[in-house]
Amino acid sequence: MTQSPMIALNDVHLTLGSDAGPVPILRGLNLTVDAGEAVGVVGPSGSGKSTMLAAIAGLERATSGTVRVAGTDITALDEDALARFRRDNIGIVFQAFHLIPTMSALENVAVPLELAGRTDAFDAARTGLEAVGLGHRVGHYPGQLSGGEQQRVALARAVAARPKLILADEPTGNLDQGTGHEVIELIFQIQAETGATLVLITHDPELAARCARRLHIVDGVIDKAAA
Repeated sequence: MTQSPMIALNDVHLTLGSDAGPVPILRGLNLTVDAGEAVGVVGPSGSGKSTMLAAIAGLERATSGTVRVAGTDITALDEDALARFRRDNIGIVFQAFHLIPTMSALENVAVPLELAGRTDAFDAARTGLEAVGLGHRVGHYPGQLSGGEQQRVALARAVAARPKLILADEPTGNLDQGTGHEVIELIFQIQAETGATLVLITHDPELAARCARRLHIVDGVIDKAAA
């Protein structure tokens, strides 16, 4: 029996509103990503990379076409079902850290686990922080952490529930080169250890080349000639 792909986008169009009127971002994008695969995504600014990731995560609704993740057509889910699906299957790491400033590192990582009903949320959060080298910073607040440490907390939060799919959108964009390298190494390490599927958006062609496959997006579609 053939395993279904982790991601299957079929003729996905996504148009966003603006003051100047509707703006087509994705223009019939097709993509298949197998379970456990690591895919690097490059392309010029405004080409649709982040919008594609948002569509895969269900953070933006496709205007037309289908988005299947882990065998589920997420375009058919209502908002509550979509939130539950995302919680149970997807970990997202953004360029901005999106940590809750009034919560400690431990609490930030534990929140999604608590929402998922995990009785061991804080134990799992502590294990996650130890895995990214922050076992000694669990009680610190985001304002007391460096940018690299904040991104490590965000990474621990994204993968604490061991998601099937990790989506990383320019995760080193706000970090210096050395710290960014450390975070990237952690992402690849976690992906290898857990067997998760990874989609990594980056402006760095060398970083994208470390993935098993590289995609190039131009004007809302995948440029097969440049892949």
